[in-house]
Amino acid sequence: MNTTFDTDKDNLRYAEYVLGLLDADARAAVAREIADQPEAEAAVAVWQAWLAPLAIEVSAAEPPLHAWEGICRRLGLAEPARPSLWDSLALWRWIGVGASAVAACLLVLTLTREPQAPPAAHAPAVLMVSTLAGEDGVAAWTATMDIDRGELLVVPASPKATASGRATELWLIPAGGAPISVGTFPAQEAKRFALPKALLDRLGPTAALAVSVEPAGGSPTGQPTGPVIAKGSIRAA
Repeated sequence: MNTTFDTDKDNLRYAEYVLGLLDADARAAVAREIADQPEAEAAVAVWQAWLAPLAIEVSAAEPPLHAWEGICRRLGLAEPARPSLWDSLALWRWIGVGASAVAACLLVLTLTREPQAPPAAHAPAVLMVSTLAGEDGVAAWTATMDIDRGELLVVPASPKATASGRATELWLIPAGGAPISVGTFPAQEAKRFALPKALLDRLGPTAALAVSVEPAGGSPTGQPTGPVIAKGSIRAA
């Protein structure tokens, strides 16, 4: 079966496509044929192979100004304006050379400049965390300790309600040491504590946190007096 590629008309279109003689619509149509039909792609490739060497053999030439003036006179067109300074090819060549020289100087300055020390990176924050769970293993609170800031944040997870007139108190329990009160807090709300240096020095993976139920205002003895309802070890975050 013959295809459109067998006709002289199609071959001429492909030649004109290679030479850049087609208008936008015709060029787009040929481009679609090249993408969709292998025969069109092959035909265009043949024309490219034939015509490309001709372009290489033709050296560039700039017609003299009087030639264009003669064309304008014969066609009855207005006399072409003399080229201004900004139309001068020589001017733009010198500008291009100057820009290249400036770029080269900047490159030399960049390469010879003393290397700048990179800005000091901020040390990552030292954080420790603890999950305080009850005897059933359900997390009641989570605690996050920011060592750099000297802060401890307690956030409720699923705490049980405390009786009226009672308070929940947070304790730090160093390894082998007595509990140290961090402070009381509302069981159903987040609370931020400031940690003095004495407490910060006792934090670590061997320490733990615990929550006990105490009278309003906290333990009167400085040690837990009510039941411990949640506890958890401290670990690095």
